[in-house]
Amino acid sequence: MHRSASRLTRVLACAAVPVVLTLAGCSSDSGKDSNADAGKKSDSSSSSKPSSKPSAALEKAAYATLPDPCKAVQTKTIESLVPKAKDNNGTSAKSNDLASRASCSWNGLDEDGLKGSQYRWLSISMVRYDSLASVGPGNKRAEDELNKQVEKAKVTEGASDVKSEQAGGVGDQAVSVVFTTKKDGDFFNNTIIARTQNVVVTLDYNGAAYEGAGAPDQGKLLQDAIAAAKEAVASVDAANQQKQPEQQASPSQSQSQS
Repeated sequence: MHRSASRLTRVLACAAVPVVLTLAGCSSDSGKDSNADAGKKSDSSSSSKPSSKPSAALEKAAYATLPDPCKAVQTKTIESLVPKAKDNNGTSAKSNDLASRASCSWNGLDEDGLKGSQYRWLSISMVRYDSLASVGPGNKRAEDELNKQVEKAKVTEGASDVKSEQAGGVGDQAVSVVFTTKKDGDFFNNTIIARTQNVVVTLDYNGAAYEGAGAPDQGKLLQDAIAAAKEAVASVDAANQQKQPEQQASPSQSQSQS
């Protein structure tokens, strides 16, 4: 049992022309013809003027901020998905702009004596895109990023038995990528990449069994991952709904101060 504990310790340690028209007319005929030519000339000049149509306004990004990813899912969800988590509050990653890019992760080892141990790891990452004239609307940028993340997940190093399909009911669009990897054991991986307006949420959830414990149920892991992804997506909207009253209060505050 001492050797098993040492092995688990080692496993856990390893485990973003204009066109210019020149018209010239010469005539030795009567003034009437000259006047006619002048009329034609005037018409041609006016018709050659480029039409000035206003360019379409760039669509404003729906979401202006991100929630705290470590609070994007409920505590009871963490307790269910990551039993015996080292820290239910999660570990956040460093970011220079938490309103545009943020992530948090949890991991835990549930030991059950002679029945072995179950390891779980959960990560939630969020990226928000603004609408910029130079690159386009935030929603389109987020959609492009979702597609990139799906392809990236499919070619994860060491991945086998890769399966990808649409994950309905998660944000505006979502895709699940399921695969297995070997890292001192069989790891069953589930990645959910979802888009809600101009924000992309990527949730990774994997599990492994040790010391004779039964292998995790891949179907159950995927079901739990999708449920957690729905919570994370909902937290994006909730965070921005909370911010709107603050933004609306600013003008009145300014008026009262003046």
